[in-house]
Amino acid sequence: MADSFTSDEQAVLSRFCSNLDKPVFVLLNLPEAVKGALFSRYSRSDKSLRRVLLDEFINKPEMGFKEIVGEATRSGIEQAVALRKAEEFYDRVLVGYGDDSVAELGGAHIACEDVSNIASKVLEDSRIGLSPLEKSTRYVYFNQKNADGNYRYYREPQIMASEHAALYERTCNLLFDTYSSLMEPVQKYVTDANPKPADATDRAYAATVRAKTCDLLRGLLPASALTNVGIFGNGRAFEYLLTKMHASPLGEMHSLAAEMQTELEKTIPSFVKRASPSNKYGASAHAYMRETRMAMEEASGQLLSNTKPENREAVELVDYDAKAEEKIIAAMLYPYSHLTLRQLRSSAAGMGQIARCKLIAEYYGMRQNRRNRPGRALENAYYTFDILGNYGMYRDLHRHRMLTQERQELSTLHGYDVPEELADAGVRDKFEACMQEADSAYREIAKEMPKQAQYVVPLAYKMRWYITLNLREVLHFTELRSSPQGHVDYRRVAQQMYAKVKQVHPALAGGIKFVDMSGGQKLERLEAEKKTDAKLNELDKKYGKGPN
Repeated sequence: MADSFTSDEQAVLSRFCSNLDKPVFVLLNLPEAVKGALFSRYSRSDKSLRRVLLDEFINKPEMGFKEIVGEATRSGIEQAVALRKAEEFYDRVLVGYGDDSVAELGGAHIACEDVSNIASKVLEDSRIGLSPLEKSTRYVYFNQKNADGNYRYYREPQIMASEHAALYERTCNLLFDTYSSLMEPVQKYVTDANPKPADATDRAYAATVRAKTCDLLRGLLPASALTNVGIFGNGRAFEYLLTKMHASPLGEMHSLAAEMQTELEKTIPSFVKRASPSNKYGASAHAYMRETRMAMEEASGQLLSNTKPENREAVELVDYDAKAEEKIIAAMLYPYSHLTLRQLRSSAAGMGQIARCKLIAEYYGMRQNRRNRPGRALENAYYTFDILGNYGMYRDLHRHRMLTQERQELSTLHGYDVPEELADAGVRDKFEACMQEADSAYREIAKEMPKQAQYVVPLAYKMRWYITLNLREVLHFTELRSSPQGHVDYRRVAQQMYAKVKQVHPALAGGIKFVDMSGGQKLERLEAEKKTDAKLNELDKKYGKGPN
């Protein structure tokens, strides 16, 4: 039954609810701590959410609701008082109605600008609870200088306080100088080699040429290059992210964590307070992470110091489940039976290959495009890949969160990738000269500061990382990242991953229908930009001509 509210109650609730007479509504004008606490209490009450908000939050003076939502600020109450009230409010609700999961019901948007390409990967490491977006090296030129006339890269404090400061700046400046000086000749090469097609607009062609030029040159950018990252996340996820950053061996992470802590405490103070070094739980967590890292670094040095890296293929399938078909078939049938999972696996084990293939094909169904995603049965088989690829490519593939991944430190030890087109453009020698200078600088700085030396390494240099993912994510990953508009480097990784899964599990890979195994196009983004033009035309028809 719908709630009935007095006229006074309606007047109050209308500020906080998008409607008062429908079962589906949105909360408005409420601090994140209140939203989280409200939902937590709601889960343990037989009242409607609106009634809980009225009876147990708004109309209870001891909850301090008026101060928290800002009504009392018009009477002179300071914002600091409101924040303290909000924290008190959260603590009362936490004790009375819920646990730490309350922090997942409130969140914040935060912008982190002028952070390095080392820091941006730390910010984006979390898989659950955070949604980041980063300035793209594919669509934005990175040749800008700041007001002082200096290139925009992170001057790592420990390096800048050492005898390596001049070497560090000289190397980073060389990389940026070369990147900037090659923009014009490389863009000319791209346009000369790929004239504008008759069916492409000027906008689509210009955007495609720009993306191609960026793709060819981004390997020159050092990891110190500054970028921008925007993040939306819930309180619990931010708390864990800040905890990891406070425990990092890099000074940039400590400074950035402190800045983020200060800003998040202005909106979700109760949710992130335990990440602070001044909090006993935060201090304990930081110490645990630091001590564990140091112990593992010492053990690695003792156990592996005499072992050299092997030369293996760039994408190696290290591990997979030999009984994947049985597990997946059992999971496919499970929702449609009343048998135990063990019975269903036994039944699947006794099936002939023809019957298995038929059932698997029926489960995949008639997929029309990559957005037709099969169900969770595919999550019962896992694959582990060890990948060697350049840091620029890693930055793109790192965004996938429905998998387990761990990277090694960035270095120059595994060599670098050179885009094939740079030789045709006549600039390969300049590119490689920069790589050699960066290698020399890295090795010199790494003798004393191996972690800080990462900042001088260009994006073209290779690093290792492993990923473990289930078949459902393999399908999504390989179909998305093999698309023709993608960067050629990560397309190759996606194609090889698909080929290796198909080799060991051909029947299961049969439903992965939209992996593009072609060599791609010379102008990868062109078809995508044409589609964008078509969408823009549709919007113009619907809403009228937009601004240029």
